[in-house]
Amino acid sequence: MPVGGPRTPLRVAIIGSGPSGFYSAEHLLSQDDVNVQVDMFDRVPTPFGLVRAGVAPDHQKIKSVTRVYERTAADDRFRFRGNVEVGRHIDHADLMEYFHAVIYAVGASADRRMGIPHEYLPGSHSGPEFVAWYNASPLDRARTYDFSGFRAVVVGNGNVAMDIARMLVLPAEELARTDMARHAVTALAEGSVREVVMLGRRGPAQAAFTPKELREVAERDDVDVIVHPDEVALDPHSRHDAEQHPDRNRDQNLEILRELAARGDRGRDRRIVMRFLASPVSLHGTNHVEAVEVARNELYRGDRGALRARMTDDREMIPTGLVFRAIGYQGVPIAGVPFDPLAATIPNEAGRVIDLLDGSPRYGEYAAGWIKRGPTGIIGTNKPDAQETVETLLQDLRAGHLQRRVPSRRVLARLVGERQGDLTSWADWQYLDGVEQEMGAEVDAPRIKFARVETMMRFLGERGGS
Repeated sequence: MPVGGPRTPLRVAIIGSGPSGFYSAEHLLSQDDVNVQVDMFDRVPTPFGLVRAGVAPDHQKIKSVTRVYERTAADDRFRFRGNVEVGRHIDHADLMEYFHAVIYAVGASADRRMGIPHEYLPGSHSGPEFVAWYNASPLDRARTYDFSGFRAVVVGNGNVAMDIARMLVLPAEELARTDMARHAVTALAEGSVREVVMLGRRGPAQAAFTPKELREVAERDDVDVIVHPDEVALDPHSRHDAEQHPDRNRDQNLEILRELAARGDRGRDRRIVMRFLASPVSLHGTNHVEAVEVARNELYRGDRGALRARMTDDREMIPTGLVFRAIGYQGVPIAGVPFDPLAATIPNEAGRVIDLLDGSPRYGEYAAGWIKRGPTGIIGTNKPDAQETVETLLQDLRAGHLQRRVPSRRVLARLVGERQGDLTSWADWQYLDGVEQEMGAEVDAPRIKFARVETMMRFLGERGGS
């Protein structure tokens, strides 16, 4: 019987339950001419990846995309297997034995380092880990942060950096009405941070945050956004690019930044200071961060005409005890799967994994999302990306590359159940989802998230499991 036919379903494992994973599942299950079964695995008990653990708590509208994923999960051919970690409960060999194809949609879970002296002093933190902490990720619940100082420094000029800055200055009562983790709401409310300095390596014309993110803080009446007029002025290279190559996002950012520079300091209690052409050179302190040494940068034309930043001898010290690096995410290797350490992605061609040594295709193994292309784009960018990967998989199926026998889904369920007794199903998630929303309704918040796996398991156990 051919794989994908009425009696021999194409069995596909999707590793990761974020947007790229769900868009891959959606496209697979939409095939009218292929009989498909999809098993989705995630190392935490809850689905949705960075939609749940990365999107800012005050951006609830963005999180509504999960309704689309819920429709996919309602398909009888779909199974969610949460709290199952590849490399611990199942490994690469298991995936190859039990599935015709595997799609790695694991995202980019690590962050980029600054590569400066004393980067690991206490008080210096990963921005992505901080985001996961305040979004109630069970993987980051145990982290601690000292908010007792007046000033924090955020290294980066993208949306993640802007989210971090905003979370640090929003009033506690406003944070409490979001789905921010309760431990984070409490810690930030008890803290003393009133000023956040954002450091951008390049100029205002190269800032990676969106106008929407910038406008969100600029329009607040209770927070000052300080921009130095001399730093928002364009250098000759940036001015030339702005005149010759219109860009809507860039031009809107520049317009808002100029307005902020003209507005100046209004004397508000909380403030975000936006610095451009500024790079951290070193962190200073003995047993804890006490200051960031910052270099003034200048722009020059690099390879292929790209504008690049280089440090000058102009230096300054910014006193602080709290630093977050938010300069990007990067992928991490999966045991048994090829990995390009320079790009921090799984090497692939249109989603099909390739061997780094000889460039040969690894039929049956595919990548989607950030682990495929790098950490670029927005949530919606993952949809065409996932569709391309699935189309490649289907091409391989039709070409006969996936025609082999695999054990039934029941055998897989028995194997996983023996290795991880606390796995969660989609029904389990629906129950937890309902409880979170009920708890949130009591305090006028969208939900109160579970931040500990053991708490989730206790609630499921008291309900009787599924």
